[in-house]
Amino acid sequence: MKKLFYILFLVFVALTNNKGYAQDGAGLFKSRCNSCHVIDKNATGPKLSGVRAKWTAAGEDALLFEWVSNSTNLISSGKSSMANAIKGFSPTAMPAQTVSKEEFTAIFDYIDTYVAPQVTTAADTTLVANVKVPMIDYKENLSIFNWLLFLMAVLICVIIIFSRTIISFIKSDYFKKNQDKNQMSKILLVLITIGLTLFSNQANALHLVQPGEGVKDIPWLLVEDADLYFLLALNIILLFVILYLRRLFNQFVSMTQVEKAPMIKPAKVLKKLNKILTDTVSIEEEEEILLHHDYDGIQELDNNLPPWWVWTFYGTIIFGVLYLINYHVLGISELQEKAYVTEMAQSKKEINLYLKKMAMNVDETNATLLTKKSDIQSGAAIFQTNCISCHKEKGQGDVGPNLTDTYWIYGYNIKDLFNTIKKGTANGMPEHASKLNPIQIQQVASFVLQLPFVKGDKEPNGKIIEK
Repeated sequence: MKKLFYILFLVFVALTNNKGYAQDGAGLFKSRCNSCHVIDKNATGPKLSGVRAKWTAAGEDALLFEWVSNSTNLISSGKSSMANAIKGFSPTAMPAQTVSKEEFTAIFDYIDTYVAPQVTTAADTTLVANVKVPMIDYKENLSIFNWLLFLMAVLICVIIIFSRTIISFIKSDYFKKNQDKNQMSKILLVLITIGLTLFSNQANALHLVQPGEGVKDIPWLLVEDADLYFLLALNIILLFVILYLRRLFNQFVSMTQVEKAPMIKPAKVLKKLNKILTDTVSIEEEEEILLHHDYDGIQELDNNLPPWWVWTFYGTIIFGVLYLINYHVLGISELQEKAYVTEMAQSKKEINLYLKKMAMNVDETNATLLTKKSDIQSGAAIFQTNCISCHKEKGQGDVGPNLTDTYWIYGYNIKDLFNTIKKGTANGMPEHASKLNPIQIQQVASFVLQLPFVKGDKEPNGKIIEK
């Protein structure tokens, strides 16, 4: 039975650690699909929430991968009613996508489990809903991360020392004569568990600052809170491993010593503690609390309620009275609704201070045209990541309009363009306030306005605006 438990434990650890090799559905969606699709609403492309379920209900779940890989070929083949039903949604066909079946599965698993973020009140939308601001202190996280790495290195050194000592015991002549196969299997379990834990692919990946994401005072290595929790959990596991190895070490040492007869100590303290907590009557004195009635030979004792239960009950009454006075009579502490409003107001102040500190207090009313080479390069990198699927590499237009000519639909100046990128439009342009911070929107808008003219394949949109 114990061997079966060890085997199941090892399989569980292996399967848990192998999760790190799974595809990142959220990351794949953002890099491949997010430019044209929004999960819970229509954009340039249709919303994707529930798509896999609809195709499965139509008996075409096997054709969904072909639709993503090459929608034009699937429509031409005529073997998919779902593809024919959706082909008229956009005037331009969806470009062919190079994705593996594993990546396809990861993307749609993410879509099926997606939960939309809560919508804030109208008063908070300007600074909370429309501005994506990283509130994590990456400098402090990196410092904590370094200390946790140092602690892990120390723990690993201690494990190595204990392991070498235990191995020396195992190789000794005394142990060879008195070896315990069960003990050997425990040691093997610990060592394999350490290996699986330390050398598995981490589920929480560290992030390097990518082009266009550079912000003043942000370190080169972005350590998320989840990374710290993972590393802390790993250190705790290593600590338990050390405690277990220490226990094994003590057992091996005791094996080489002469066993001593155990000393029996009276349990007076335990009896007194049990008497205080339970207020029980000894068997010899039960006659005193015996109720003088008999039901089919069954008699009843008039025991007192356990004191710990009685005082806990009294404590709940006292707590309830104090709670009522504190929250509903005197109003010393805030109720949940008022506390929520207070916390939201404080968060709004912190966001304003952060934007001011990080020079991100930019919006469509005060945006200016950037001309520095570094800003234009950052804008180009952002454009390549977020815009080329609709506007092409040089801005000549495809699903979206040509950005290099003098025809403009929503305005030509930097403020109009900032507003369009930030909020999106009703004609299919998605909003980018949830993806880019204000500085990044200003950088990509400035990059677009300096693009040289490139003739596109579609007719111009909008009106001619002369400089």
